[in-house]
Amino acid sequence: MVTRRFAAVLAAGVPLPALLPWPWLAVLGVFGFALLLAVFDFSVAGPLAKVRLLRDGDRTVWLGGTATVRLTMINVAKRPLRLLVRDSWVPSAGAWPARHDVFLPRGEQHTITTTLDPIRHGDRPAVRVTLRSYGPLGIAYRQRRRQWNERNTPPWTLRVLPRFPSRRILPEKLARMRVIDGTVVARGRGHGTEFDVLREYVIGDDVRSIDWRASARHNDVVVRTWRPERDRRLVCVLDTGRTSALRLGDAPRLDAAIDAALLLAVLADRADDRLDLLALDSTVRSRVEGGGHKAKLARLIDAMASLEPAPAETDFALLARDLLRRDRKRSLVVIFTALEPAPMVEGLLPLLPRLTARHKVVVAGVRDPAVSRLARLPTAGTAADVHTAAAAQRSLTERDQVRDVLSRFGATVVDADADTFAGRVADVYLLLKATGRL
Repeated sequence: MVTRRFAAVLAAGVPLPALLPWPWLAVLGVFGFALLLAVFDFSVAGPLAKVRLLRDGDRTVWLGGTATVRLTMINVAKRPLRLLVRDSWVPSAGAWPARHDVFLPRGEQHTITTTLDPIRHGDRPAVRVTLRSYGPLGIAYRQRRRQWNERNTPPWTLRVLPRFPSRRILPEKLARMRVIDGTVVARGRGHGTEFDVLREYVIGDDVRSIDWRASARHNDVVVRTWRPERDRRLVCVLDTGRTSALRLGDAPRLDAAIDAALLLAVLADRADDRLDLLALDSTVRSRVEGGGHKAKLARLIDAMASLEPAPAETDFALLARDLLRRDRKRSLVVIFTALEPAPMVEGLLPLLPRLTARHKVVVAGVRDPAVSRLARLPTAGTAADVHTAAAAQRSLTERDQVRDVLSRFGATVVDADADTFAGRVADVYLLLKATGRL
């Protein structure tokens, strides 16, 4: 192939035919001379088959962070190479710079660095490496594209972990958990908690906690202290159906649910509770259960990274079968879904009594702030504004009705905006743990 310099050589010879008696012969001569230079340049350009490629760098990065991946080229040919290298990734990987100019002497190696600023979580693979070898005149070049699955090009995939903005409130929630565990204040007493130790009665203690037999043995009033049960089971259910694709700002609704599930997973891990994950729509997209606490947290984060909204209706019957087939031990089931009338009435509500009879169920949904804004009628609104506000208000009323029905069926409902959603879900978990209702 030839470069723009080939055209420049032809342009330089254009005035020549006008000065000669045989212009057409001169044109052929100029073109032939330029073609000869191009053939010479192409033949001298270094062979690309003798370039070996190696990769190393980051394998994972949190969404919003920056990763670097290095590509090392080794010249095993007998000629030096003047290369133009393009390391191509999928567009959502945010790879830059796009091109690299490299001079590679024979027997030596050179490393280029590609910086990645991904805009979506999930797997962001490298697509191909394009090598272009120029001749000494820069008129012609050899080019070769190496797909990621070719023998000489190493594949590379960057796993982008989901955004975790609720990390900022994690210290506050952990402090509350320490209070519940009794490492900051005296342990409280609640239904379904575990016995801890006996201590002397002090004014303000619940008289129901007095242990009369121990008091008779010690000739003093002794009370029992309790601590929240550990090794409780939690199940996070992520609805990845069509309703999870609704955009809330610059991210889908599913991302807010993943953020809340991540916060809940970290809290459960610190509380020594067991947390399982189930993501589904018309089929199960991801399942994480079993294994040790520390290893499971990493598996949960990795599983959430690959989740994307699917254009399918969520099959809540599949969810019910999965939850009811488990052992009969009571669990806290947190269902992250949309509080919309149609999916709730036709999908979840008929199955909710069976679920609440076996488990403690929390249904958590993220509100769309755009609907709340549209429900407020402007001061000088037009007829169109009135109709828009009425439609938005009706949508909010139906959402309130769904929330009331879910509560009557025995579920705890969390309905909040995206910026407070994760904290509200964590507060429900901490409250249930403090009162011994897990």
